[in-house]
Amino acid sequence: MTQDGQFNAEANPFAAAEQVSATLGTLTDALFDEHTSRHPASSLSALRSGPASQHPAAEALFGLPLAPNGPVHAAVDRLGTVITAGTARPGTGAPRADRAAAALLARYGGGSVRGAIADRGTTSAALFQLPVSGEIADPKLRPPFAPALAALAGGQQTLQPVELATGSGTEVRLVVPPGFHPFTSPGGPAGVSARTVPPLPAGADGADPAAVAAADELTRHLAEVAEELFSATGPTPRRDFAVIAATLADLVHASGTVYAGVCALEADGRATEATLVVSLTRHPLPITALATELATVRRHAEVWTVLLPAGPAAVLVEGRTVPVPGALAADGQRRWVVTSVVQAFVPLPDGVSVLCVQLSTAQPEDWELYTEAFAELLKSVQFGWDGVAGVPAPVSPPAQAHAPTPTPAPVAEQVQEEAPEEAPVHLRGTPVRVPPADFNPFAPLADAPPAEDQEPALRGTPVMIPPPDFNPFAPESLPALPDDASTAPAGAPDPFGTATPADQPSDPFGTTLASQGPAIPPPPSVPPRIPAPADPAPEEPPLLKGTPVMIPPPDFNPFAPESLPALPDEAPAADAPAAAGAETSPFG
Repeated sequence: MTQDGQFNAEANPFAAAEQVSATLGTLTDALFDEHTSRHPASSLSALRSGPASQHPAAEALFGLPLAPNGPVHAAVDRLGTVITAGTARPGTGAPRADRAAAALLARYGGGSVRGAIADRGTTSAALFQLPVSGEIADPKLRPPFAPALAALAGGQQTLQPVELATGSGTEVRLVVPPGFHPFTSPGGPAGVSARTVPPLPAGADGADPAAVAAADELTRHLAEVAEELFSATGPTPRRDFAVIAATLADLVHASGTVYAGVCALEADGRATEATLVVSLTRHPLPITALATELATVRRHAEVWTVLLPAGPAAVLVEGRTVPVPGALAADGQRRWVVTSVVQAFVPLPDGVSVLCVQLSTAQPEDWELYTEAFAELLKSVQFGWDGVAGVPAPVSPPAQAHAPTPTPAPVAEQVQEEAPEEAPVHLRGTPVRVPPADFNPFAPLADAPPAEDQEPALRGTPVMIPPPDFNPFAPESLPALPDDASTAPAGAPDPFGTATPADQPSDPFGTTLASQGPAIPPPPSVPPRIPAPADPAPEEPPLLKGTPVMIPPPDFNPFAPESLPALPDEAPAADAPAAAGAETSPFG
């Protein structure tokens, strides 16, 4: 998770369930009004008379069937709604939204649903600009860590998970207090629980019978919830609520949500609403590491580690802003609503799953009312486990930087090949070759033998490298220039070893001696022996170029008139006396 991508599904494994919570908050703000039927606020205090384990009907928690076909929702008198979820019952994922939305629209006589574009032919959540995602609110708007939540940090006894049969995975049971209206159907999606599947009528579209039965159950359930919430109004608000809720069914199931509900209460003569979302997510982190990650990533939130009867948990409190699309708003104007959110993360015994429970409300004055009910809900959580540790999600193997580049396959084979898996974020980039630890960048490269039919290509400009004891300031050791080599005497020494006999090919690097074969340089510690230079042959004096000048001796005094010499072009004869009475000129 990252701070910038807090509600991004790629960075936050809980983002999908948090998106469901934000979408429910949008619907309650847009669709609920003064005509909505509401329960009294005291309906949330049904569990405060004592722990859930002491309730007369507490055996309903794990007295229900534990087989994979067990119920998902079960209403228990004077206790609440028992929510059952399991890691071994994910459902088939068969779509139900389109079938349920079309059935509800026909049930209420059709027409244009609020926020939808008329005459589109299909009904989907995208037509209502749903779902929506929350954003981080101003830290000043963060709600306080309520006393009921802080009391969970006190020491208390934890319960061992109920032993389940092998293959049952991990079961989760909790109690939702009365007053909440679930968006999810009691039997869950197709494949989660057993339901009577009626025979398909003639001319059916060939859909899965279990998926058709699940869609029919969802249709009846949402119609009942709409009747409860909008019993004092006409059919239009019921149709809008039921159809929009049906379009979100597939999104809710894909997010791992096992329960999603809203409550409409009346507290002190005013209306108040809240949302509740319960989900299962794969996130293999111990509670200490999970709490540290939440506190590090969500810097604007307050995170506590608490101890529940089901085990340790992390509780987070923060403020979020939720958008309300203009098409759903009663006034047609898009706006933002600030919500107070409390979110609990409870690791499951299998070590790879986390129970996430979150409650949000847009009425900060009722924060303590809802947090007290939320704390009691967390106390009712119980686990069942078959003792088999969960298997973490597979991790893509790291990319090999030194792997050879494969030969491209023909086009016909490339079409049949599957697309390679995308490398993790920390392994993306350009592969580089890392040298070994004993690599010496200054070591000379080994000369590879050239092919028989290929001559080695010599690159660069040949230069003459003198021997180690060469003195560039000794005139007798200077060799003749390359362009004057034809004038050098036959017996003159060659200190650079550049002379080449007539029967040997020319060497551009001057490494061949006249009297020997290719010269092998001696070790650096033994200087090469150079023969004594012979007496040079008499040569003609070189032609002097430039203007001759007279360099005075070291004791020359330029201010002594008698010591000034005559210029070369006016110098008198050596034996001619100076003219008598002539005036001496210091500048000649």
